[in-house]
Amino acid sequence: MHSWSADFAALFSLEGLIGLITLSVLEIILGIDNIIFISIAVNKLPASQQKKARTIGLTLALVVRSILLLFIGWIAGLKAALFHIGDWGVSGKGLILIGGGVFLLIKTWQEIMEKIYTDEDEIEHTTKGKSTFNAIILQIVIIDFIFSFDSILAAVGVSGVVLIMISAVVISMLLMMLFSGVVADFINKNQGIKMIALVFLLAIGGILLAEGIIDSYNFSVPEEDHLELNKNYAYIALAFALLIEAFNMKEKAVKRKKDLGI
Repeated sequence: MHSWSADFAALFSLEGLIGLITLSVLEIILGIDNIIFISIAVNKLPASQQKKARTIGLTLALVVRSILLLFIGWIAGLKAALFHIGDWGVSGKGLILIGGGVFLLIKTWQEIMEKIYTDEDEIEHTTKGKSTFNAIILQIVIIDFIFSFDSILAAVGVSGVVLIMISAVVISMLLMMLFSGVVADFINKNQGIKMIALVFLLAIGGILLAEGIIDSYNFSVPEEDHLELNKNYAYIALAFALLIEAFNMKEKAVKRKKDLGI
């Protein structure tokens, strides 16, 4: 039986508080892709429903991650092979990563094609209202579940105390709820940023698919030869692209002022 009293003692120790702060920051960083997806997905809804959808989406992410933390043993079991294809093993984790990667690739590619070939005014009239509230929430739940695995594994790596892990998830989610509207407005008002966000999600989908394939491959080789995919490159590329777009936006603003004689 889990000892919650021991968890409370660990949480209010100096080491526990440092771990809580560290993990909260890490959870926010790992939640960036989740916020981007939610921001783009809820833009399909009428403006009056968008805030509600973001709140429900992030609340569901909080619930899903907290529940998964209580079943960390089950998550560990997902790493075992369910069946083999030749020397390659297919685990529950691998199936989730591959399925999630394919879902995100297809969904994001559709969004990119729509953005390229459809005028914004046309998107406004044809898309909003057709996407039902429940359909958007279902998409968010699927992505929440997929992205939760990175969050859970990071939490376990930083702290093995369940209460600290759940507290960090709660803190990070509350902060994301507070600022998700600002992020969503910024993405949707700046089309260059929106395209960067979409391409980033496309990259994340590819990474999830690659991680699933690598997970299967690792069953065919000794543990010391296991491959690991470093996702930090995707975040660095995102930061670099955003920096370039920030300079582009500044240049446009300066030229606009010159044209207006300000």
